[in-house]
Amino acid sequence: MDGAAHTRKPAITWVLLAFVFTTFVVTATAQEAVNSPETVALVRRASQNELHSPAAPYPVRYKLRKQDSKGITTKEIVETKDGDVARLIAIDDKPLTPDQEKAELDRLNNLLAHPEIQEHRRKREQEDSGRADEMTQMLPDAFLFKDMGIVPGSSGPAHRLTFEPNPNFTPPDREGEVYHGMEGELWIDVAQERIVKMDAHLIRDVEFGWGILGKLYKGGTLSIEQKDVGHHHWEATLLKLNLTGMALMIKPLSFETYETSTDFQPVPLNMSYQDAIHLLESDSNGPQVAAAKR
Repeated sequence: MDGAAHTRKPAITWVLLAFVFTTFVVTATAQEAVNSPETVALVRRASQNELHSPAAPYPVRYKLRKQDSKGITTKEIVETKDGDVARLIAIDDKPLTPDQEKAELDRLNNLLAHPEIQEHRRKREQEDSGRADEMTQMLPDAFLFKDMGIVPGSSGPAHRLTFEPNPNFTPPDREGEVYHGMEGELWIDVAQERIVKMDAHLIRDVEFGWGILGKLYKGGTLSIEQKDVGHHHWEATLLKLNLTGMALMIKPLSFETYETSTDFQPVPLNMSYQDAIHLLESDSNGPQVAAAKR
């Protein structure tokens, strides 16, 4: 994320990409694509801008709606120098019941009383961010890119690139192996050279745990979008993950998640996690906030 005080990466939840594909092993095959020096340089600049944004820190609060196999939840998220703080405000697009609301406020008060819990979360966010940075840094070398022209993007005109595995890419670790099994599209904002969107799919079955633990099937998809939410600060607005496979060679495996982030509003730069809890608890609109629709 922009600024050293905050650890949340722009959607790109390259974090999730690294988490989901950590132990995958795939075999690359020769590919052909236009990979001009200008296009590679553009992707490299965009990658660096994701890692080191030139914009000043701009922490925000926003609503995160997540739909997966467990149901639908909507949370109010506040970014702070101590890591993100969340308040659950809706389940299945309905406000919390009084009992659910009490349980959520009790959870926040417990978090307030035990700063070690938040510190543990902050360290975990930093670890996730580090893995995300590694995946982002590999991006320009992992694929062969083809420039398909300029298209309208979320924050203005964007370069639309297609990508496929670079057979000459040697991943520095096992996490990078997943790039040998992906192809898709990458959009880069023309003005700010930030990644607007990434749509990727698996072009072959991918084994993890050397095939003993399981396999993800060809055709799985990953979609990520982000935009400028103010002052050249970019945030994730959409994450869609749809993967199927087999675990332990006998059990069906499915990752299906749809997340949208909306209603971004700035918060004070040096807000602590305690301040964020007080803000969320004092927000009388919290339980009545309508969930963001897809």
